[in-house]
Amino acid sequence: MIISAPEDYRAAARKKLPRFLFDYIDGGANSEFTLERNSSDLRDIELRQRVLKGSLEIDLSCQVWDQELALPVILAPVGLTGMYAKRGEVQAARAAERSGIPFTLSTVSVCSIAEVVQNTDKSIWFQLYVLRDRAFMKDALERALAVGIDTLVFTVDMPVPGSRYRDAHSGMSGTNSGLRRILQAMTHPEWAISVGLFGQPHDLGNISTYRGQRTNLTDYIGWLGDNFDPEISWSDLQWIRDFWPGKLIIKGILDADDVEDAIALGADGLIVSNHGGRQLDGVSSSIRALPSIVKATDGRAKVIMDSGIRNGLDVVRALCLGADATLIGRSYIYALATKGQAGVEHLLELYTKEMEVAMTLMGAKSLSDLTPDKVRR
Repeated sequence: MIISAPEDYRAAARKKLPRFLFDYIDGGANSEFTLERNSSDLRDIELRQRVLKGSLEIDLSCQVWDQELALPVILAPVGLTGMYAKRGEVQAARAAERSGIPFTLSTVSVCSIAEVVQNTDKSIWFQLYVLRDRAFMKDALERALAVGIDTLVFTVDMPVPGSRYRDAHSGMSGTNSGLRRILQAMTHPEWAISVGLFGQPHDLGNISTYRGQRTNLTDYIGWLGDNFDPEISWSDLQWIRDFWPGKLIIKGILDADDVEDAIALGADGLIVSNHGGRQLDGVSSSIRALPSIVKATDGRAKVIMDSGIRNGLDVVRALCLGADATLIGRSYIYALATKGQAGVEHLLELYTKEMEVAMTLMGAKSLSDLTPDKVRR
């Protein structure tokens, strides 16, 4: 299959992956209304073309605190990344490193914090959920600090799991799910050999390190479900800010009324996100929520947008509406599943080219030129 656009990787991943894995990354909550709106609302934002105002050189670099990024894109935390390619978190982190951007390691990664850091030169952020088991949270933070990670992405929009019906239909969960996953793997031999056989251990590295025993996929679903904390409040999180000496980014802000609480906690950054449409179906798309959150933040913290970014034009749209940078999740997982590290690097090259072309035709020489007047809503 010829890959010439970022969207091509989704079709390629669908062919290569067992259904339970493709649907897990591709699906959303309930009727997937918000999942669709994340992308369609971005597409509805018109870019303003300006003629004879281009530049020979387009500068896509940006500063996120003390870190220089080659382009305003960060690889988002995605659970089970190591099930999409052999030692997938390591491959994705290496791709991000070579592309000059950060990689965010999920709490529920297959590869542990130590394994990922040992195999890169460190451009890694760490993501943590709000969980009942505070001892696990503290242990994970200590291990992240011990290997030099200084940026924490704290996810606050998952006090309970969303209703993800695709997972029950696909075999990720539900009746006879283990058998169904095995049968699907047998019909996808390339994945079965590369990841299923040679990508072992299929373990949840960070959880297993803490528990002192292996944590497989079934254990993961049960352990995570038991550890969600629906009663969590902002005051319960103060110990995280007190304990963590580095940058603290709050992921899951979708309403401007929550900005003051995040700032009061001591957040250095906010991620405008609806968890990729995987939590509360029917909420606003991230791009619709972005301008009001940028306004409420008023420069007191970095604002990063997540959910719905599928190509370089979407990145340009988000920056025009006030984002300092963007996260991509599904987009890079499709590429990782298709071609591993090389696929992610190629995807980021496509994003770069699309941004350069768009900015040239919009008369924007650098990211600072991407202002609200460059688009129509």
